[in-house]
Amino acid sequence: MLGILIILLVSWLMLLLFEKKSLLALGFTPFGLRLKQFGLGFLVSAVICTMVALALARLKSETWLLSDQFSFTLLLDSAWYDLKSVFTEELIYRGALLYILIKKLGSKTGVLISAIAFGVYHWFSFGAFGNVVPMIYIFLLTGLMGLVWAYAFAKTKSIMLPFGLHLGWNVINNGLFSKGPLGEIALVATGGIEPEGAIMILGLVISVFVPPLVTWLFIKYAVKE
Repeated sequence: MLGILIILLVSWLMLLLFEKKSLLALGFTPFGLRLKQFGLGFLVSAVICTMVALALARLKSETWLLSDQFSFTLLLDSAWYDLKSVFTEELIYRGALLYILIKKLGSKTGVLISAIAFGVYHWFSFGAFGNVVPMIYIFLLTGLMGLVWAYAFAKTKSIMLPFGLHLGWNVINNGLFSKGPLGEIALVATGGIEPEGAIMILGLVISVFVPPLVTWLFIKYAVKE
């Protein structure tokens, strides 16, 4: 929590110095609208993440079973971890810096820089730096999602929609499907085979390109500015 408070302070100082704005420039108000955008973003990402996970499991012939160590306390701990980590990343990559970049360089350039930075950051957070193939995969996976989340910020002029989109994905991916840094939480995949050839390529397309594409379509056509 101390780290979040420090980032909020730095964000406020940046906004004040470069744009003479307060933290409200990040679009926390009007509260009712922003809460609705957050909730809708959470729901949409949760559904997309679930459908992608089930589709990939089908391709691999995997079965999802409840973890032996599952508990609601563990699930809540995972959600709390996700909330803190996601809000931290949103403040850094879809917060004051993106707001200033959009003001100074324009929406398209600001969104692109934010996405590239988000993809590069995950080389280090995933421990993949130096391994070319994983770096390419991670950059596409996280950079494209970062691109559409930054687009959500630019369109709504608020951090709340990308916050909801990001949190919805992480809570389901990390907590429900146990694919996060905390290990087994709720469901675990058992059995299955490693796909090859066309099936492997289809799996890559589903995991890398489908989530950002569907999210972009949702933002473009279902979200009002």
